[in-house]
Amino acid sequence: MRIGYPCVNLSIGCKGDRSFRLKSYSTKRLIETINNNLKCLQKLLEFNTKEHILFFRITSDLVPFASHPICKFNWQNHFKNDFEEIGRYIKKRKIRISMHPDQFVFINSLNQEIFRRSLKELLYHSDILDLLGLDTSAKIQIHVGGVYGDKHKSINRFVSRLQKLEENLKGHLVIENDIRYNLKDCIQIHKITDTPVLFDSLHHELNNYGEKLSEAFELFTRTWKKKDSLPMVDYSSQQKLQNNGKHAKTLNLEHFKNFLQLSLPFDYDLMLEIKDKERSAIKAIEIARQIKLKNLFLGL
Repeated sequence: MRIGYPCVNLSIGCKGDRSFRLKSYSTKRLIETINNNLKCLQKLLEFNTKEHILFFRITSDLVPFASHPICKFNWQNHFKNDFEEIGRYIKKRKIRISMHPDQFVFINSLNQEIFRRSLKELLYHSDILDLLGLDTSAKIQIHVGGVYGDKHKSINRFVSRLQKLEENLKGHLVIENDIRYNLKDCIQIHKITDTPVLFDSLHHELNNYGEKLSEAFELFTRTWKKKDSLPMVDYSSQQKLQNNGKHAKTLNLEHFKNFLQLSLPFDYDLMLEIKDKERSAIKAIEIARQIKLKNLFLGL
């Protein structure tokens, strides 16, 4: 198991998701911002490696306005060598990479313009992974989208549009269960499209068909093939006294230990969606190590 966290590191003193306002756009500003973000990404990955954090979700804001019509600059070619260097570092240290487009990406939208913008955003994410030289073990996780008053039709629209996407992009995509489309819905889509299902534990607690955690793991892990590498899991616990689905500020140690024990028979990579980022990841790695050693001692 590789354990990681998403997008931002709170310890290294730089931000790899810097952006700027659209009205301030210029090619010079764009180049400066991308250069900063890539340098910070490299620094972040080096920090993670030292702490044995080998799973990371790269921010969608790495290249500001990449999918916006205002961006005419060929940033892919300009930063080609920088991406290749970071990619070599990732592959040499066997770091697992994922990305997660913003919530406005809905490929099943009834609005054709929203669908068009969503597609451009997905292609941008695919460009990032390709520039890094990563194979189909690097994933772009997406939600099914809106229900739009008819869940059956919305699923069919999602499936139809997904099947028409470029093969290279489809190879990176995984679908995530959420508060609209639960694990059962995602498994249904997988059976038609062969797209792996990324399991979100907190969403499953809030929206399920009564499947226990062990049963859920049995279902979603079967959707992953060798080319996809290990299944991916998003983990968090509910922040107390907050609305349902609000991620915890820091790792709930007992909740996490229980989660690991229940999922012990399965091999997967774990993304911690917890507010204090690498700080909880470091704690989680130590807890996982202790549980593994205990079970080895007990012969489990």
